[in-house]
Amino acid sequence: MRFASLGSGSRGNGTLVSHGNTTLLVDCGFSAKEAEKRLEQVALTAKDLTAIVVTHEHADHINGVRVLARKYQLPVYATAGTAGCLAADLKHTIHEFSCHEQFEIDDIEVNPFPVPHDAREPSQFVFSDGGAKVGLLTDVGMITPIIEQALSGCQALLLEANHDLTMLDNGEYPDHLKYRVSSKMGHLNNLQAGSLLKKIDTTQLQHIMAMHLSEKNNHPDIVKTVFSEALECEQDWIGIADQNLGFTWRDIA
Repeated sequence: MRFASLGSGSRGNGTLVSHGNTTLLVDCGFSAKEAEKRLEQVALTAKDLTAIVVTHEHADHINGVRVLARKYQLPVYATAGTAGCLAADLKHTIHEFSCHEQFEIDDIEVNPFPVPHDAREPSQFVFSDGGAKVGLLTDVGMITPIIEQALSGCQALLLEANHDLTMLDNGEYPDHLKYRVSSKMGHLNNLQAGSLLKKIDTTQLQHIMAMHLSEKNNHPDIVKTVFSEALECEQDWIGIADQNLGFTWRDIA
């Protein structure tokens, strides 16, 4: 099982999970043209995709979903709330799922779980090949027991570290945006992410990737410090998903 990122941040998100003959694109917040370009950087084309799985309807997660799905006849998986916000001409290709029920897309088990975020019916996921697990958690304002349970025991964890509280407080965002980002329906700050790492079972963790970093209100060095202290590991072991480059394939042993 392996995973990669096409880019992660407020200007667009796309995550790849692959096992056997199945490759899933989780969100497509880039234009279809840009997504195709970024897929080439990880040695794929859109024709290699099995399906698109959508976390929620915010633009930085769905900008290219409609065009990419129609152009390559890709099925789209989303909750009922998210599906209701997608383009009407996708209705025949959308497969609705419950946040509380596991389902399969060919070779990959998908375990969705609900998260607090200011969207219609947002979800995040744990992907599995029946053994190894890749946990994805971004766009979430607070940690819940459901999240802790879902992400314990993963071999790979892609975890939001959106902002540093001091940088956000002293930054240029207007007050209403600062409130939205830091609210219980907003985005995880570094300390919240670090606290989660201390609470869950990380004994099997082979990969940790920090996701959805704010370009204005965070810095990779701060994130690496917080994560390495939480995991009691070297800072060099902490991966960062770049907004422009994402990160290339990581394999689970």
